[in-house]
Amino acid sequence: MSQPFADRLARIQPSPSVEANARVVELRAQGRDIVNFTIGEPDFDTPAHIAEAAVAALKAGDTHYTPSAGTPALRQAVADKLARDNGLDYTRDEVVIGAGGKHILYHALAATLNPGDEVIVPAPYWVSYPDLIALNEGVPRIVACDASSGFKLTARTLAGAITPRTRWLVLNTPSNPTGAVYSEAELQALAVVLREHPRVGVISDEIYEHFVYAPARHLSLVNVAPDLKARTLIVNGASKGYAMTGWRIGFGAGPRDLVRAIVKLISQTTTCPSSLSQAAAVAAFAGDQAPVREMATRYAERRQLMLEGLQSVIGVSAFAPSGAFYVYLDVEGLIGRETPTGQRLQSDDDVVLYWLESVGVAGVSGRAYGLSPYVRLSFAIGEAAIQEGCRRLGEACRALR
Repeated sequence: MSQPFADRLARIQPSPSVEANARVVELRAQGRDIVNFTIGEPDFDTPAHIAEAAVAALKAGDTHYTPSAGTPALRQAVADKLARDNGLDYTRDEVVIGAGGKHILYHALAATLNPGDEVIVPAPYWVSYPDLIALNEGVPRIVACDASSGFKLTARTLAGAITPRTRWLVLNTPSNPTGAVYSEAELQALAVVLREHPRVGVISDEIYEHFVYAPARHLSLVNVAPDLKARTLIVNGASKGYAMTGWRIGFGAGPRDLVRAIVKLISQTTTCPSSLSQAAAVAAFAGDQAPVREMATRYAERRQLMLEGLQSVIGVSAFAPSGAFYVYLDVEGLIGRETPTGQRLQSDDDVVLYWLESVGVAGVSGRAYGLSPYVRLSFAIGEAAIQEGCRRLGEACRALR
């Protein structure tokens, strides 16, 4: 292309987790046997009744544009889901449907950020938050939250991070990549600080809400601080809980004026989400919830299997996740050690590369999530693969000098 690219393109990087999985696909195409712990999506098929709803919509000719906010049926199904699952009162006019949760996040930031506005992002963070903020001319204000706080933002840390330019706080519970889940007391403490700063809104990313492991339980900030509802945008979707990543359906629930602003942007960008995907999502949110509970049970079993398998791996320490389907693995004990080929491991990137090349195990380095030295491992894979992957990691770590 002879014309230069826009400056905004230089502000962002490709998604590290997507790139890591693409590398696995490439290696497997070359004949390599890879245990893939990079995957950030359920490995289960979409439940049959959801797929059947899309087929029925197709046969009925439901293949046309929908309202940019989403179909009335789906927005009502989301409002009903929020009441049923979360004890939250939203009308369908307070709901907007997007092509995935990321789509909602992007448009919410585009609708509200002016150049130089700050967004507080607790680290470790989902890889896309800082780039989505930067793409919309905002400033990601990264706040480190280490293992001593359970990788969670404290009230004191939040208070110290807020400036006159702060526009949003991004809160992700359950968390990707750590699986941290905020308790009622922790959310209440954050709410105390937020009440002192009425100009600061909250983007509450709750996409992993269905995968929480006892004794933890999922709560939204709005549950414990209903007075903050008017400045909170809940972001969620069908991707994780209903194994519908490829269907691309997310939603936002928040103040009507913000919802209208997001809808205005969607009308000029993607027009609307897929009509067939929306029909499927109605069946997901309003239909039989047994498949969701079954997946949650399987992930709880895999979580235990993963934690047990990692116990015998020398030099690493696993943070037991309270939610989602990831283990955020501390690899500090491997830094400075030497591989059989004489390479010294100097970072979590080096550890990830060593594991991939030596034993065919793929993970994503903590650097991508804003806190090193860690490696994110997903247990959204089969039980046999979890066991084999942990065995290989043990072999690789024993070989270090």
